[in-house]
Amino acid sequence: MASTDRGVYVARIGTTAERALDLMQVLAGYLDPVVDVVIDDVRSATEWLGLDVPLPDLRDALGRLRFPVATYGGVELTLVGPDDQLSLTPELLIVIYSRSDRWYFLLDGLGLCERTAPPAPTWVSSRSSLQPSPELAAALTAAASRLGLRAATPRRTQ
Repeated sequence: MASTDRGVYVARIGTTAERALDLMQVLAGYLDPVVDVVIDDVRSATEWLGLDVPLPDLRDALGRLRFPVATYGGVELTLVGPDDQLSLTPELLIVIYSRSDRWYFLLDGLGLCERTAPPAPTWVSSRSSLQPSPELAAALTAAASRLGLRAATPRRTQ
């Protein structure tokens, strides 16, 4: 689904969990050579931040996170360049924000087609019902360490 809001082009991509992680890795290749990164583990209320992370290292980390994030969800991954933001929501929806419409053409070239509305989800978990996952937490901590991300100030859980 595509839209424009106050000069910002927005594309939302809904797909299966593993496909979302595959697409995230592929789409990251269209970003600038270095990006800012935010990884937010909703389950543990842990957040890591990194500035000027090299894209090849980030794409490698995304490949390593594919299985645990697709399996457990509950992680928000955000990659930010000067003109684009690529985000994977905790519900495994990809959202792209951009100052240009270039993503629409890139997505079309990847064979993705636009729908006026996404299909109705068959199941959606409540973020507050997500239980801790040691395997996911270990994978996220390892990825954050490899990328040189720093832990953000802890936030209060609701």
